[in-house]
Amino acid sequence: MTHSTPPHVAILDDEPEIRRMLADALEEAGFRTTCYGRATEFEAGLKRTAPDVCLVDLGLPDRDGLAVVHRLALESGAAIIIISGRAQVQDRVTGLELGADDYIIKPFDPAEVVARIRARLRKGRVETGASSQVAHFAGWRAHFDRYVLVDETGTETPFSHAEGEVLRLFLDSPNRLITRAQMQEALGGAAGESFDRAMDVRISRLRTKLGEDPKNPRLIKTIYGAGYIFLGEVRWA
Repeated sequence: MTHSTPPHVAILDDEPEIRRMLADALEEAGFRTTCYGRATEFEAGLKRTAPDVCLVDLGLPDRDGLAVVHRLALESGAAIIIISGRAQVQDRVTGLELGADDYIIKPFDPAEVVARIRARLRKGRVETGASSQVAHFAGWRAHFDRYVLVDETGTETPFSHAEGEVLRLFLDSPNRLITRAQMQEALGGAAGESFDRAMDVRISRLRTKLGEDPKNPRLIKTIYGAGYIFLGEVRWA
């Protein structure tokens, strides 16, 4: 049996003292952390594990931090929070447009970072069924307290928090069209190509985990030019 594991936060910052400060504050608050000082190490780490949240500094020694954020938004299911000494409005706007979910300016209080992460992990849960943590549908169980999908044989497949936000949105509104605009409003993030691509990545990964035929999915249907519909009966427990 898989036990509940705390959310995993990946920290990318080239300053060791900031990495330690963030890791100490987050671990004291009950999170798991992994720290990286360079973008190359961070991207290699993402191939081994899928964090729920990525804290990314923009001033990196080996890569443009905004390029890292943009790639994360397109390829990762994690929530992205920029931590940077760049305080200009344009930097914040650019970071959010490229797919970041939040932007924190240095210097900061570690408690604020913990609070922002907790808020980000709560965001996207609509009120319907919000108190329920297990959804039953089409032979599957989705455990939102443990971030796992369980099939009819009992096999467990983990999903990230960001993938879970999308899945919960579908399961809370089955058999109803959900437009891109509704997804953006519910899940946050800057509207535009980066958001659309991030949603495409998350939905593609969910389809794979649900064993869907990518050319003819039976559960998550794309309505071209409109949005998506989740087909099926859903029971919350």
